[in-house]
Amino acid sequence: MRLPKGFLASGVRAGIRKKRPDVAMIVAKDGAAAAAIFTKTQLQAAPVVLSRLAMRKNGGRIRAAVVNAGCANAVTGRAGLDAARRVRERAASLLECPESEIFLASTGVIGVVLPDAKVRAALPDAIARLSPSGLDAASQAILTTDVGPKVSHATFRHGARRGRVVGFAKGAGMIHPNMATMLAFILTDVSATPSLLRAALVEAADLSFHTISVDGDTSTNDSVLLMASGKVGGGALTSFEEAASFRQALISVCRDLAHMIVRDGEGATRLMEIHVCGARSDRDARAATHAVATSPLVKTALAGGDPNWGRILAAVGRSGARFSSRRVSLSVGGLPLVVGGEPAIYREKDAVRLFSKDRVVVTVDLGAGKATSSRVTCDLGHDYITMNAEYRT
Repeated sequence: MRLPKGFLASGVRAGIRKKRPDVAMIVAKDGAAAAAIFTKTQLQAAPVVLSRLAMRKNGGRIRAAVVNAGCANAVTGRAGLDAARRVRERAASLLECPESEIFLASTGVIGVVLPDAKVRAALPDAIARLSPSGLDAASQAILTTDVGPKVSHATFRHGARRGRVVGFAKGAGMIHPNMATMLAFILTDVSATPSLLRAALVEAADLSFHTISVDGDTSTNDSVLLMASGKVGGGALTSFEEAASFRQALISVCRDLAHMIVRDGEGATRLMEIHVCGARSDRDARAATHAVATSPLVKTALAGGDPNWGRILAAVGRSGARFSSRRVSLSVGGLPLVVGGEPAIYREKDAVRLFSKDRVVVTVDLGAGKATSSRVTCDLGHDYITMNAEYRT
């Protein structure tokens, strides 16, 4: 898949990891308007600290992103910051742009200082390999425990012109709302102000990356970067209403990437879509979906295809959401299992069949109001434990 107009990408091996490519580069040949969102943890990795400050300094203008896998460069103090700065300085020198226009991102093991000499040595090769067709190489180079790359694209109309949105991401474990151990890079050829891009990205993230959970954990390095080259022409988008078609394309790409991340949850075999309706407030609806999506008992039942709906309602009951037990209802795949706080009449084999599907859709009606919330999660099985128990060994 080719990148949107104005972008080049590459992926190379710097030697941070033993065998796989581990450094990706994205370059906007003539610069790009940009917006980004980051992890909310108090322990932010060196690249997050520097990129967040750079986005404030550069006024939403980015020339390139340098991304490494194999080392998070998080909780590494001044040494980690200095290592990241050296990478940024080298990239800016090679691309002949201000350092503030270089966006940094890292993923991998926490507590290890980035071997920046290896990254700096690989940058000339990364630049030499830059190509409009470099998406595959870049998407491969950012992976950690992912089974494979996560790529999505969509088109939009801007007047008489057709623009594109292309995104790629990584993430499989430590995934939870308010970002996760995920990196995502979304490129578009639309022309838009950084402030509009920021508003559109926040909207898209709230409908995608902030609605998924694999294991309830978040990380130190989470970053989503949106870059717009403006090469589609037709004048810059300046209002939310004018950008409706672009926003829908952006939301579509972000949702695709978010669902790919959950589908690739470490050791995951099934997805669960949790829809809560009839809540008294948005806060109550979100609390209920959060409790179900992060419940180990729900997720292990899902791994076994066990229609143990009592675990789902138990999670809702402890969530803090306000409702009456006499009015709550629950269905799976359209099959009522609980109605008005009491078990419905159904055949166990029908419930087992629905819980054994690759995609299990659960709807909980609290019967207390009109607020709704949705979340997507996955099962938790033996492979997740094995992969994370052996992550560093």
